[in-house]
Amino acid sequence: MTEAYIYDTVRTPRGKGRPSGSLYGTTPIQLLVTVLTALRERNDLDTTLVDDVIMGCVEPVGEQGADIARLAVLVAGYAQSVAGVQINRFCASGLEACNMASAKIMCGQSPLIIAGGVESMSRVPLGSSGGAWSQDPQVAFPTYFVPQGISADLIATRYGYSRGDVDSYALESQRRAANAWNSGRFVKSIVPVKDRNGFTILDRDEHLRPETTLESLSGLTPAFAVQGAQLGFDAVALQRYPEIERVEHVHHAGNSSGIVDGACAVLIGNAETGKRLGLKPRARIRSFASIGSEPTIMLTGPSFAAEKALGLAGMNAADIDLYELNEAFAAVVLRFMEVLDVAHDRINVNGGAIAMGHPLGATGAMILGILLDELERRNLATGLVTLCAGAGMGTATIIERI
Repeated sequence: MTEAYIYDTVRTPRGKGRPSGSLYGTTPIQLLVTVLTALRERNDLDTTLVDDVIMGCVEPVGEQGADIARLAVLVAGYAQSVAGVQINRFCASGLEACNMASAKIMCGQSPLIIAGGVESMSRVPLGSSGGAWSQDPQVAFPTYFVPQGISADLIATRYGYSRGDVDSYALESQRRAANAWNSGRFVKSIVPVKDRNGFTILDRDEHLRPETTLESLSGLTPAFAVQGAQLGFDAVALQRYPEIERVEHVHHAGNSSGIVDGACAVLIGNAETGKRLGLKPRARIRSFASIGSEPTIMLTGPSFAAEKALGLAGMNAADIDLYELNEAFAAVVLRFMEVLDVAHDRINVNGGAIAMGHPLGATGAMILGILLDELERRNLATGLVTLCAGAGMGTATIIERI
C-alpha cells in the first residue's frame, strides 16, 4: 500500500456568519479560490499533477451548489485536467474529504490531491438544503429526530455535566484561542482574504470573545429550552431515553460552536510525486475511520470513530500526543475526554469552535491543519482529529509527523 503524506495546509480566517461579518461580501467560490491559489503559490505547484480536488460542503445549494469544488478549480486557474467534487458528511465533511483523498492515494489511484472544505454560513444559512430527516414524518418519527442543540443537552443530562461544567469549558476555549492568536500560532497556515483590488478584507478569526467571563456566560439564556418544551423535542428525546426524567438545558451561544464563514485546503500526495515537485512531507496519514452512532443523542460519535481509527493503527489513546475535537458543543468534548481518558491539556490546546467558530464543511480540514502546526511547534509525533456529525456519525484521522 502507498503511503499518503500531508505536504501543506492553508485556511482562511473565520468571519462571523452573518450580514455584518467581514466575509459576507465574499462568495463561497472566492473563499475556495483563495486557498487553492495560496496552496499553488506557496508550493510552486504544477497543477497538471493534481488529480482531484475534494471539498466538503454541508449546504451544497445556491452559491455553494453545482459542484463548487470543480468550479473553484477553474476560477483559480488550475489545469483543466484537474477534477473536482464536493462531498457531505455533515460537520465531518472537511475531514472526510481528506480521508477520501488519502484513500485514493494509498490504493495507488491518485498521485496528488487537494482536499478540504468551504462554508459561507452568512450567505447560505444552515438548513438551506432541507432534507427528509427533519421534514418528512416517515423519516423523523422512526429515527426520533431532534435538533443538535437538544442532543447536546441530552448528553449533558445523561452524563451529568452541569451548566458550570460546560461554561467553564467554554471559557477555557476562549482563553486558549486568544493566547494562540496573540502568540502567533496560526500565522503559518492563515491566508488573508482579499478583495478584487488586493486589499485585505480579513486576516484574523473574528468570532473570538476574549473578554468572556464565567459571569457573562452565566447570564446567557439556554438556547434550546424553547425548542425542547414548546416544539416537543424534549418529549421525543425522552421517548428514546426513558431512563432520564427530564432534559436539562445547559447549552447556549457562549458554550456552543459559532456560526462563521471560511475555507481550507490540504495538499496530500504520495512520496514519488512529492519528490518530483521538491516538496517535503510534513506528516503521514496513519489511519482514518467513520462510524454511525445513535442518531437522537447524535453527537457521541467522536469517541467511537477515534477508537476505530486507533484500532486500525494498532494504537491506544495514550499513544496520541495531541487531540483536536470539534467543539460543536461543550458537552461533546467533555464526554469524549471522559470516554478516552484524555486530559484537558492534550486536547484543543489552542481553543476551538466555541471561540473561533465552525464553518461546517471546512472545519475538519481546518483543525487537521491546526493539529499539524501544533505538533511541529511542540516537536511531538502523533495527533488525532475527530468530529461529531449529524444523524449520529463520527469521523477521525490519525497523523504522524515525518
